[in-house]
Amino acid sequence: MSKPLIGISTYLEPAKWGVWDMPAALLPAGYPRLVQAAGGLAAMVPPDSPSYAGEVVARLDGLVVAGGADVEPVRYGAEPHPRTGPPARERDAWELALIEAALASGTPLLGICRGMQLLNVALGGTLVQHLGGHTGGPGAFGEHTVKPVPGTRYASVVPEETGVPTYHHQAADRLGDGLVVSAYAADGTPEALELPGEQWVLGVQWHPEMGGDLRVMEALVSAAAVTAG
Repeated sequence: MSKPLIGISTYLEPAKWGVWDMPAALLPAGYPRLVQAAGGLAAMVPPDSPSYAGEVVARLDGLVVAGGADVEPVRYGAEPHPRTGPPARERDAWELALIEAALASGTPLLGICRGMQLLNVALGGTLVQHLGGHTGGPGAFGEHTVKPVPGTRYASVVPEETGVPTYHHQAADRLGDGLVVSAYAADGTPEALELPGEQWVLGVQWHPEMGGDLRVMEALVSAAAVTAG
């Protein structure tokens, strides 16, 4: 049986390497390594016209929406908080279109950090624009525990309370249509969201690509393998 193809959304940022200094499609290596370790084939998906999102998703067996910049508050009808970062409008538009295409097609979907927040926004939810205690300081991952909600998809994959690598200052507030919280931090912050039902849709607020626990990604890859046939 061939391995399922998992697309991972990427950054589009200025970058320097060797003698070059130019825009680049970037993705921290932890993402493709996690997909590969979990048994999938990893494909980077750089920003493109949102009109092509459906065509791209149709070629994938599963989709990961990666972490990154804050979602522009206008996307959920809010004014920017002073601590909200600069907008990444092209990426917002592209990744929201990818999420909508995945939801429409039944493609297994995992949102990581920003990806979970975008999933919530795509379904009509809102975000808390600034909270403390969920990073290790600028440029450093922190760690805290998350507790699964019994009976959820996430709890069926990771049934126990676990420590996770974390780096975020925003979180889900009002939940998008149909979403349920499937894990919480000790301070009550929603740390995982999912859509109940047949389609495999999960968002996690932490960064599994920075840790050694493969279970969430293995669950996505397994669901993608079923989709791939």
